[in-house]
Amino acid sequence: MKLNDAVFGALLVVLAAAVLVTVQGFSRIPGQNVGPGLFPGLVAATLGACGLILVVRGVRARAGGPWVELMDWTRSRPHVVAFATLVASVIAYIYLANAVGFLIVAPVTLFAMFLSMRVRARTSAIVAVLAALAIWYAFYKLLRVPLPWGVLERFAF
Repeated sequence: MKLNDAVFGALLVVLAAAVLVTVQGFSRIPGQNVGPGLFPGLVAATLGACGLILVVRGVRARAGGPWVELMDWTRSRPHVVAFATLVASVIAYIYLANAVGFLIVAPVTLFAMFLSMRVRARTSAIVAVLAALAIWYAFYKLLRVPLPWGVLERFAF
């Protein structure tokens, strides 16, 4: 998909506004002129300014062209299914990981994504489990990132 600069710029302006509103709620540090919202606020203001520049450039350059142009892959059912599976897997992980656990949700979502990309079921299952275990080991054991255990809480080590 190809977006006109104005569309992408508008998205950046909305993101910048959301960040600016959020940093207003950050608590102040007593005795200091600057708080924890200063740097994210500056980045958001810069992002918003760049977004406005993109909007202006996109509106000027449009000259009758489309705001959004779909690419060839969007007409291919297997590609659309794979994309939809990817998005659904990310959403499922976000909502299910804490309750169900990384070691269950990750292999299932990886398996679904591999199948949507036409990888054989046996290969998908093996790679999904091995990849999830490798990711778990790298993040949980080596990097000490607390991944959610979910229903496997009693087996946590």
